[in-house]
Amino acid sequence: MTINYWLVLGFVGQLMFSARFIIQWLVSEKARQSIVPKAFWYFSLAGSSLLLIYAIYRRDPVFILGQSAGFIIYLRNLQLIKNHDAKN
Repeated sequence: MTINYWLVLGFVGQLMFSARFIIQWLVSEKARQSIVPKAFWYFSLAGSSLLLIYAIYRRDPVFILGQSAGFIIYLRNLQLIKNHDAKN
């Protein structure tokens, strides 16, 4: 049996991308309010990166566009957090 590494990459990307919701939910439950931790954005960025690579390999323009837009938003949120932390 051969391993389809592209399929593995796609599943790992999807798993990382989905894990961010679990992280966000657990942190919010602990705080008893809606909170988006830094880990959410890092998992978003990592999952989106892997899914973007997979989408490019699959040559899926809809998937590429969707992941590209998200990738930019996740980077921007991390930059905003970094700027905010630097001020405090």
